[in-house]
Amino acid sequence: MFSLSLSKSREERVKSKIEERRWWLFHAIDFQSLMYPCFIFCRILGMHPYKINALLFEISKPYYILSTITVCVSCFCALIIIINISESFDLNQNIRKIIELISFYIIGNFITIITFVLSGPRIRLFKTLRQISSRLPPESYQKPSILIHAKDMFGFFFLLVYTLSYHNWHFSVLCLLYYNLVIFQINMLYINCVYVLKACFKKINNDLENLITKYDQPHLVRWFYHKQKNSFLLKELKALKKQHLKISESVQMLNIIFSPQLLATIIFIIIIITFELYFNMIDWRNGLSISWIRQISHRNVMPYVVFYAVKIALIVWVCEAGKNQAIKISTIVHDLLNNTNDEQIKHEVLKIFISVYFFYISYHDTFFTYRIEHLKYYKLCNISLF
Repeated sequence: MFSLSLSKSREERVKSKIEERRWWLFHAIDFQSLMYPCFIFCRILGMHPYKINALLFEISKPYYILSTITVCVSCFCALIIIINISESFDLNQNIRKIIELISFYIIGNFITIITFVLSGPRIRLFKTLRQISSRLPPESYQKPSILIHAKDMFGFFFLLVYTLSYHNWHFSVLCLLYYNLVIFQINMLYINCVYVLKACFKKINNDLENLITKYDQPHLVRWFYHKQKNSFLLKELKALKKQHLKISESVQMLNIIFSPQLLATIIFIIIIITFELYFNMIDWRNGLSISWIRQISHRNVMPYVVFYAVKIALIVWVCEAGKNQAIKISTIVHDLLNNTNDEQIKHEVLKIFISVYFFYISYHDTFFTYRIEHLKYYKLCNISLF
């Protein structure tokens, strides 16, 4: 009995050590550990009403109540500040700054409310991403975790220090800081999720390339058409097709959940960059002139503008990288079609091709040329697809 209790306590200690190791900074080994800093910051802001558990995602009632209170208080505070915007920031009838701040509070309030309302769909997205990313090897998280954890922490503390040092501490500035941090963390959540999906697409590409490599090996050619070999290849293709469908559904879910916040963020960044650069760099006295001296005198504004420019560039970069991995699948499927004459295998490959095709049609309205190429391929293959 005593030895049994000792073994149980030993197992618990080992399990706790594994959990501690799982959450080390810059050493992610799975989806949860990759997202952990972002989850922690979202919880601090009241935007993460979930239990942070290595085994599951589920809504926590205490944190959900806290999120509800936080959103209600932030909305009420934003309304008061907008009504008394001139007194809150001592603007002295500066119309440009009034428009900029009102736009910021409206957009920040909108993003906060939408994020709270979509808490349920977001947890389903996290569960799906955790499931489909479980096939990724732990090594694929190591290097990206350095960049992802660093950007999450640097951005959070940069906004915290910069906002509090640039403005005098009072109620309006704290609300300004809160919305800044919420917008940043929602954007980082999106970037991290897109990166995980990119890694999943890359894994499918590698698996398809491995199938081509096996098929091209000379010692396999003479018995490739054997029934057992065909069944193995068909099983692999069906698994990859199923995995691709899950990833495509996750992309659709991600777009639905984060599109309103991203659109609002882009509008906000355009307003910030336009107002700050235009009114701090351009002078209309005796014609148009760009005053670099005036820009240097407003050096406290430029880091803010650069920060948002870098953030939008980061969003564009990760989306482009994910799109490239998704496009690469169609090229590999073309190679598979060219390397086989078996009707059954070609049938399964074309099913993958169709799922890729509808993925493109769903998210690229101008993808007309790809549609024509795909239809030509179906006619050439002359196979009944359904």
